[in-house]
Amino acid sequence: RSRLTSGFRQRNRPNRRCHSERYARPRFDRLLKSQQVLSAATRRSSNRAAALLRIAAVNVGRTQTALGAFYRRLAARIGKAQAVTATARKLAVLFYKALRYGMAYADPGVSAYEARYRHRLVQHLERRAKSLGFTLVAKAG
Repeated sequence: RSRLTSGFRQRNRPNRRCHSERYARPRFDRLLKSQQVLSAATRRSSNRAAALLRIAAVNVGRTQTALGAFYRRLAARIGKAQAVTATARKLAVLFYKALRYGMAYADPGVSAYEARYRHRLVQHLERRAKSLGFTLVAKAG
């Protein structure tokens, strides 16, 4: 190796500890041109695990599970492509925890997911109203 190549790799390593596969090649999250973001899209990957996780994410979006509800909520808000990426990441985290720590995944179901989401939404609205000097009152019925 030349010194130029090894120096380039050293400079572009993330400054946090992470898995060795991240060091395979320098990776930039966004394509920059003099501090201006040209593209923040997810880069194409030839990784087989990533492709399988994306296929699983698309299929899980059609199920009546908490992950399916997560996918559908994101797909409606930010689009299907980004929802697939987010759901694939969530699946990867669950898979890693199952392998690493032996965690068993028990699906809470769509209704539990929707209830938690609604609770988070109401809490956010209450905080927002309080910061603006209003009080949020629940409607009876």
